Amino acid sequence: MNNERTPAMDASFDAAYLATAELDARHYLDQVMAMVGVDGLVEALAQPFLLAKVDQHAAAVRESLTAAGKPVDSISLAGYARSVIAVHQRHGRPLPTPDSVDWAAADWTVLRLVAVCHLADAAGAF
Repeated sequence: MNNERTPAMDASFDAAYLATAELDARHYLDQVMAMVGVDGLVEALAQPFLLAKVDQHAAAVRESLTAAGKPVDSISLAGYARSVIAVHQRHGRPLPTPDSVDWAAADWTVLRLVAVCHLADAAGAF
């Protein structure tokens, strides 16, 4: 039996991997959206100062991904959100929940995650 990989096999593997990665990313972004995104975006639409903060964070996320040569898509955004949450947890802080956030004084982590949700929504990642 010939164990050599062909370009067709590589393309098939790549397509399957990307499809799985895309599904995993969308699932993770759904979780982030449930954690803070829905309430954060609703609050941002009701409070112009909060919308301005979310927009600034969204610009910073977009700039960070672009500088790393990554597209603003579900896979990159989910990876970015994972990193933000990992650092937050590494500092021993509990993850935010919709009822634990004071939107008038939302911290950096919450604003960054809401910004990721905003970009994911705009990119059609849900």
